[in-house]
Amino acid sequence: MLELLTLAQTAVETPAATGANLKMWAYVGFIALVILFLALDLGVFHREAHEVSMKEAISWSIVWLTCGVAFSVFVFFAYQNHWLGLGLDTPIYNPATKTDPTAPLIVNGVVDGKTATVQYLTGYVVEKSLAMDNIFVIALIFQFFAIPGKYQHRVLFWGIIGALIMRGAMIFLGAELIMRYQWILIIFGAFLVLTALKMALIKGNDDPSQNIMVKLAKRMFRTVDFFDGQKFFTKRTLKPTYSTDPKTGKQVQDPAPPGSLALKWAMTPLFLALILVEITDLVFAVDSIPAIFAITPDPFIVFTSNIFAILGLRALYFCLAALIAKFRYLKPALILILAFVGVKLLLLSVPPYLGVIGLEPQKAIKIDPMVSLVIVVTVLAIATVASILVPKKSSGH
Repeated sequence: MLELLTLAQTAVETPAATGANLKMWAYVGFIALVILFLALDLGVFHREAHEVSMKEAISWSIVWLTCGVAFSVFVFFAYQNHWLGLGLDTPIYNPATKTDPTAPLIVNGVVDGKTATVQYLTGYVVEKSLAMDNIFVIALIFQFFAIPGKYQHRVLFWGIIGALIMRGAMIFLGAELIMRYQWILIIFGAFLVLTALKMALIKGNDDPSQNIMVKLAKRMFRTVDFFDGQKFFTKRTLKPTYSTDPKTGKQVQDPAPPGSLALKWAMTPLFLALILVEITDLVFAVDSIPAIFAITPDPFIVFTSNIFAILGLRALYFCLAALIAKFRYLKPALILILAFVGVKLLLLSVPPYLGVIGLEPQKAIKIDPMVSLVIVVTVLAIATVASILVPKKSSGH
């Protein structure tokens, strides 16, 4: 009899346990898809260095945007049917906190397809909008180092690789932390609000040469002030010369003069630019990752929406780099979005912890994901339309 009860219990527990374990394969499959995209991007479509035209940039932006939005269809069916255990035993913001201030803020529960899709799209739009500010800084970096247009894609490509690794680590660390210490959400929310205030009130340092990592790299390693094609490191001590290939009509690099190669490698400006691009993404990730945790604590939604937003950053840069200065109200819009998600997170996380400061704990205030999506899209739309209708006045007037 005891054996029968044990078998029955195992039969009940196995599906849930199996579903939870299968989630790992959802991440493996998604990462494999991302690697495939990147391999096609660099190995097929951008094998040779060339300047990305506006037409090409727009085409790729449409491709990445389509992929990002299309993935929401997979999210719907995967969570609705619980493929690979998605949507089962998933971290959610506890609905009970609306009526019971003492209830835990985050619990494991079941997420349906509609809810997961709205959360994914909201996270995707928020991350995409916050990436706009990243473009301002990248354009400044490329301008400072005078990176030729045909080499910019290579810097951005490897910058994206580093960003994927850093953000993946930060997301899973953040998910683990908020599951164990839910009061960290208060810190996340306060940080977002303070960041928005800082962006609104304090002008940042626009000189890349003053970045501590660039100074440190130049002090510790040999650097050169010329480009050696699209190489990050070179042994050349003289700036390369070029001649025209009579067969193809293309410019080709001449061999280095005899005796001019150094024994040690040196960093080219291309690698210094890459360092700053990576640091820039790390700084913006510190802002954007807490922002998406305000939408959902589900690490799969956080990870996939964040990565898809980042994948399209290169194409978006080439589309907007020349036009970004004309969108004069975009930066204020990003500040409002950052402040909104910060306040949203504080409304959700602070009320249950009011007892810590001697006040009566209150029920959490949760803003519906669909409302968040509408607010974010509306703010971006208003900023874009206002920038077009009220262009920046010329300094000559």
